[in-house]
Amino acid sequence: MNTPGKGTEPALASRRIVIKVGSSVLTAPDEQGVNRRVLGGIASQVAELRRAGREVVLVSSGAIAAGSKRMGVQGAPKEMPERQAAAAVGQPILMEAYGRAFRRRAVETAQLLLTHADLDQRTRFLNACNTFEALLARGVLPIVNENDTVSVEEIRFGDNDTLAALVAQMVNAGLVIILSDVEGLYDADPRRHPSAKLIRRVEGLPAEIEGRAGTSANPLAHGGMVTKVRAVKVLNRMGIATLIVRGRTPKILLRALERGGEGTLFVPNGVRLGARKGWIGTAVIPRGWIRLDAGAVTALAERGRSLLPRGVVEAGGEFRFGDVVELRDPKGRAVARGLANYGVDDVNRIAGKHTGEIAGILGGKDYDEVVHRNNLVLLD
Repeated sequence: MNTPGKGTEPALASRRIVIKVGSSVLTAPDEQGVNRRVLGGIASQVAELRRAGREVVLVSSGAIAAGSKRMGVQGAPKEMPERQAAAAVGQPILMEAYGRAFRRRAVETAQLLLTHADLDQRTRFLNACNTFEALLARGVLPIVNENDTVSVEEIRFGDNDTLAALVAQMVNAGLVIILSDVEGLYDADPRRHPSAKLIRRVEGLPAEIEGRAGTSANPLAHGGMVTKVRAVKVLNRMGIATLIVRGRTPKILLRALERGGEGTLFVPNGVRLGARKGWIGTAVIPRGWIRLDAGAVTALAERGRSLLPRGVVEAGGEFRFGDVVELRDPKGRAVARGLANYGVDDVNRIAGKHTGEIAGILGGKDYDEVVHRNNLVLLD
């Protein structure tokens, strides 16, 4: 293998990459359970990438498919308890398959199961980051999945594309490769329009691109191109490139990284958020919301100001000091996220007031700002 990424897009030369393996790659609609031949092919390519000096983190679906086969369930479980049961049975099967495939190639693996609750608290988020760093420093391949057996709707990532995007942030990756059942993003749905053309390169994420995403035809997959584009949106804010390719194409990882020109490459076009603001803007589920008046929205978006009580109309949810909240415009559209300096009840009490009135209303004043600009992230 030549020098990684030589003569190609700079993002393809990234030393640290996250590879997401979709259910639609590991198992097709006419197959039962995980296709170990496909899994072995992926393992061979990952091993070769590591020998070439790459650091790889794998985010893999497939536990539910593996568990469904073992339990004799036809198709994909529909209800949450059934999906969780299938995941509980399938996760050790999936890891055994990965472990065996990588041991044959002299690669040690580790399993990490995550939920949103693991990332909501800054300390737990940093602990997970440190675990990744320790594994990579020792040459161990982390294999990540959502902890489906305990996740509920409120703490689910919803799909492993989103999980891969957040893992890329945690490990400070330069590139995420999504192995899918399609070659990339097309200008129309290729299943309905045979003349649809593959879009090779996208800078940023224009609004018209988001509208071209479709869902997967594989019942064992979760989300299709819609969730991939959603993940790209997160990664674009983090300054991380994304490559979507057909996962079952022979040697696709090696070809894409060595030569380029495979699939669809999404190149970020903004300033990469710092670690703390990245966590606020992408990794945490907001605990509540604060609605602003038009003047406050302008001050935040155009002048880089903090949110003062004067610009607050009302607040809702169950947030306390230090929680992440969503900031909304007068029409209820999310415009930013930030760390609240006051709980929801106190925010409502000081809404519309001047900072000089805070102490008289609350009996004391810890902060002039409801959300300080250093703890605030604007949304697209």
